Amino acid sequence: MTKSSYYRWLKQGLSNRWKRDERLLIEIMEIFEQSNQGYGAPRMTEELNARGWTVGKNKVAGMMRAADLRPRRRKKFKVTTDSKHNYPVAPNLLDQEFTASRPGEVWVSDLTYVRTQKGWL
Repeated sequence: MTKSSYYRWLKQGLSNRWKRDERLLIEIMEIFEQSNQGYGAPRMTEELNARGWTVGKNKVAGMMRAADLRPRRRKKFKVTTDSKHNYPVAPNLLDQEFTASRPGEVWVSDLTYVRTQKGWL
């Protein structure tokens, strides 16, 4: 870049694109906080377009990456217990009282999986 180009750039100030991108980034940060840091680029783009911005997913993704805005991942809830069954249920003999007067009197276990003919449970 020549000296004259540099000084012309200094005199002109910020470009319209720069100003638009600043406003867009402020809007992205507001939406990001309103969503409890949950929106990634696709949902953020949908929200911006609904608010009147004309912007693409790649532009939003780049701006979020540059601003270090990363959505928090939420684990999906998975049901692991089927309590609506007709199988016999063993009685709770200990009732959370695990002290024993002699060795071998109280035995406890934890089943994390059970192999069945249908697969792992």
